[in-house]
Amino acid sequence: MEISKKRIKKLSIEIIETIVGAIIMAIATSLFLLPNQLSSGGFAGIATILYYFLDIPMGTTILAVNVPLFIFAAYKLGKGFVIRSFVGTVTFSFAIDLLDKLTPLTQDRFLACIYGGIIIGLGTAIILKANSSTGGSDLISMLVKQYNSNIRTGNVIIIVDVLIVGLNILFFKEIEIGLYSAIAIYLMGKMIDIIFEGIYFTKLVIIISNRNEEIAEEIGEKVGKGTTGLYGKGMYTNENKLILMCAVYRKDVARIKIIAKEIDPKSFIVITNSREVVGQGFKNLKNML
Repeated sequence: MEISKKRIKKLSIEIIETIVGAIIMAIATSLFLLPNQLSSGGFAGIATILYYFLDIPMGTTILAVNVPLFIFAAYKLGKGFVIRSFVGTVTFSFAIDLLDKLTPLTQDRFLACIYGGIIIGLGTAIILKANSSTGGSDLISMLVKQYNSNIRTGNVIIIVDVLIVGLNILFFKEIEIGLYSAIAIYLMGKMIDIIFEGIYFTKLVIIISNRNEEIAEEIGEKVGKGTTGLYGKGMYTNENKLILMCAVYRKDVARIKIIAKEIDPKSFIVITNSREVVGQGFKNLKNML
């Protein structure tokens, strides 16, 4: 009963964080990017095109294209994640259409891409920290990874975003839109990196716990990453312990912390930057030679 209450409380906090992050993203989209025909990538780029050419509300499009993904994701990514992400997507969609009625804060595309990129990056980071998403390319990358763990999540997102920004250039017939959108996407990524403390590089997660085998199994199942067990000695306690080591990408860090703390609230976690990782699931040595 106690565990159930803790899980409900935790889920409630994550949903609140997701809602806050989605509203911040909507502010950036409706008051900076959308009025200047700029895109932050993902399904928002498609929604921008439909907004200007078919007069379809942006939020409506985002919600409509994400619903099939969520139905499919429910079977692959777990109910908790899907519930949080669906709440985020619905909040983002409704907030965009609501804020669209307000006067844009600037009509200068350069200022719009700067402030829009930074603010949407802030909102996205809050959502990622809540182990959630607002659908789009993030969700697509996670689903693709379920079928091939060697595919980098970041690469999938970049490919989708580049294709969508390319569509924006094609429809609006302005190369400037693509250039400014690229700046916004870059700043969004940098803002996420700053909030996650420099996840520009690969992260090395070290976990010390009395329940390491359970944690390792859960990381393998839910994150798709392998772990290595090293034996060490606590100099203060004079006890021998198994230490887990796991190399991961930015998006995986929050999920691994949640997994470790859910299984063992007393677990000790160290997260450090890893300059480069070569091997399965990361860089392929053959491509480097």
